[in-house]
Amino acid sequence: MAKQAGLSFENVMSELRRKSYSPLYLLMGEETYYIDLITDFIQNEILDESQREFDLTVVYGKDTDMTTIVNAAKRYPMMSPYQIVVVREAQMIKDWEPLQYYLQKTLSSTILVFAYKYGTPDKRKKWVLDIAKAGVVFESAKLRDYEMAAWINRYARTKNVTVDDKAVIMLTEFLGTDLSKVANEMDKLLLTKSADTNRITPEHVEKNIGISKDFNVFELQAALIKRDVLKANRIVRYFADNKKSNPMVVVLSQLFNFFGNLMIYHYLSDKSQGAVASELKINPYFVKDFEAASKTFGAWKTMNILTWIRETDARGKGIESNGVEDGELLKELVFKILH
Repeated sequence: MAKQAGLSFENVMSELRRKSYSPLYLLMGEETYYIDLITDFIQNEILDESQREFDLTVVYGKDTDMTTIVNAAKRYPMMSPYQIVVVREAQMIKDWEPLQYYLQKTLSSTILVFAYKYGTPDKRKKWVLDIAKAGVVFESAKLRDYEMAAWINRYARTKNVTVDDKAVIMLTEFLGTDLSKVANEMDKLLLTKSADTNRITPEHVEKNIGISKDFNVFELQAALIKRDVLKANRIVRYFADNKKSNPMVVVLSQLFNFFGNLMIYHYLSDKSQGAVASELKINPYFVKDFEAASKTFGAWKTMNILTWIRETDARGKGIESNGVEDGELLKELVFKILH
């Protein structure tokens, strides 16, 4: 496999599917989803079932040491052209120095995989640099909030379905940026959708994942923008009655992010859709919300709203709250925003 900096998941998988294998793989990063996909492919797809019985070794970092791993890597395959050694949870390995001896002369018949999750090793370490020279180093970074909508749509396209914009918003708000969790929930939606449709709708999401299509932070923002007092208060009451699925700290965080971006929007010289989307790092679909919100909330009001959200957050954490319930704090915040 050709080596290069910044290999993407697609790069790595393309080479694997072409049966172009490297003797070493260091799969690392905060986002475990792609690390698991690559590791699972190498572990399950290169060898057939009978070959795996003899030529596949899977160990876990907390239960082994590097000397044992190196000794396993030095073995020759018995029933296939390759033997595969997979080290899962490699971040638990304490001493990497013995690997240096193997890196001086790797076996072309061994595919050694390190699945290093939830972070990265010091990239200046000699063993990391040597793996990069002899094999593949892939870093799986966490996606940002604003990247999730595009990711969900791409994932849906690989399954030959589309996702309604509101359904995408519901999924991103409820599931966050954990790709494994999002992919699992998407797969659940695919299994439960009607065979005669290729669309995922808000109703489908509400029914099968338990996210309310009418009572969520996005709908609260929409109600605030339209100054719909009745709807905003209904949503706040719903939040108060469903604290576990709508914790106040999450609601406030999302509101603060929205109004923080609105403050930036007020002072943008170029308010075209593309410029706003680029500056705020949002999907162009959401630009219209900021345009509408700017007409409802001027810059001065927006600054006050950000202050009130901070104060509400502090009170929710026990600072000068006098024991007021979260629902009442949110109700008070909404009243200030709308009046």
